[in-house]
Amino acid sequence: MGQILAIDYGKARCGIAATDDMQIIASGLETVENRSLMDFLKKYFSQNKVDEVVIGLPIDLKGNVSEVETDILKFIEEFQKEFSDIAVHRLDERFTSKMASFFISQSGKNKKKRQEKGLIDKVSATIILQNFLEQKLR
Repeated sequence: MGQILAIDYGKARCGIAATDDMQIIASGLETVENRSLMDFLKKYFSQNKVDEVVIGLPIDLKGNVSEVETDILKFIEEFQKEFSDIAVHRLDERFTSKMASFFISQSGKNKKKRQEKGLIDKVSATIILQNFLEQKLR
């Protein structure tokens, strides 16, 4: 059994989270600039067995898809060409950034650290992955 990787794809950077090999625990890995994402994934996949990838689906409160979805779809197309043996899933990511900010604030981090966008992206990816794992158990 391999890991499941989550990507919180943003306009400038992506938060990355992964499970352990038993697919039980979701942990934040990294925040990667979009332009470096494929290189990061190639290196990561060469060192770790990954079975599935879940990518956040950016939907607003009215149910409309965010404008970054166009970039996400291009990325998914490129990803599937490069890694055709890895399943790609989508998961509604509404409120993950707000939840990430809340969890970070509860962690005791100082205000500057709490407002760091890279940390929020990484925690958001972890929340997406945890939600995905919970859905798989149902």
